[in-house]
Amino acid sequence: MAALDAGGVRTWLDTSESELNVVSRETWAVRTAGDRADEPTPLVDASTPLAQAAEHSVLIRRGFQSGSPLPRPERTRVFVVANQKGGVGKTTSTVNLAAALAHLGQRVLVIDLDPQGNASTALAIEHRRGVPSTYDLLVDGRPLTEVIQPCPDVPGLDVVPSTIDLAGAEIELVSVVARESRLSKAIVAHPRVGGPEAGEDRYDYVLIDCPPSLGLLTLNALVAGQEMLIPIQAEYYALEGLGQLIETVEMVRKHLNPALWVSTILVTMYDARTRLAAGVADEVRSHFGDQVLKTTIPRSVRVSEAPSYAQTVMTYDPGSPGALSYLEAAREIVTKEGRK
Repeated sequence: MAALDAGGVRTWLDTSESELNVVSRETWAVRTAGDRADEPTPLVDASTPLAQAAEHSVLIRRGFQSGSPLPRPERTRVFVVANQKGGVGKTTSTVNLAAALAHLGQRVLVIDLDPQGNASTALAIEHRRGVPSTYDLLVDGRPLTEVIQPCPDVPGLDVVPSTIDLAGAEIELVSVVARESRLSKAIVAHPRVGGPEAGEDRYDYVLIDCPPSLGLLTLNALVAGQEMLIPIQAEYYALEGLGQLIETVEMVRKHLNPALWVSTILVTMYDARTRLAAGVADEVRSHFGDQVLKTTIPRSVRVSEAPSYAQTVMTYDPGSPGALSYLEAAREIVTKEGRK
């Protein structure tokens, strides 16, 4: 580790030059004064933004490698990951947060409710036609225990896959009694969902990945969930879609699930070089306050590449800025209270 004395601008810290350049300022900004007080003496002169980003990157890497587990919640927290606007990083955030939570010592279940099955692909779960899936769960009423598969790459992470059969489920569910609560009943009936009565092997987090629409599948998720996680792209159009989604949530709260609330908003595809991204993030924070995670997810080639190898970025390149950001976001979710 050789340091250059040019104003403390650069330091070689087991990090490539390209990674140092990509680490975003907002990732550094998630640290609180308390966090910094608990950290060891800075590894570099923190007088410049680049030096600060480099130091923070190395500290996160050390935390990632140590894999220190975080306290588990008292009860299973059921998150609905939804946004009717496509391309905002919904599925990407679901699988990477799930992998990050598992890395932090949590037991996680991902329910793929999108007929495209992208979450199943990213988690290396078989989801060809005929495989027990969310279709069997919703339409045929099969127990949740019969459709779960373990993720081969991430210990502590289980998945309910989605198959192409799910594309016709909305039509088949139209005539079914209590069609909007079938997922909720299945989750509640699972022996590993609940509080202390579910035992030490209980699921700590259930993440439901929804399709980019507000049909019966998403409605099932909203009725089943306790908390809602909304990924929002750092662009102007995302603000319009967010307003519509909040209206839908209020309708569900009023008529079907009073316990549902928007606990988490995650800003994705953040480009620190543009004023627009910063403006969108500030606008969302001004309206929703602490519901918005301090961590933002930067645009990352590694995050986009990982699904093509049937992996999350957490296993594909755990030291990349995208992986480190999702790990920090997962830490925030764990440490935030799971109630209103």
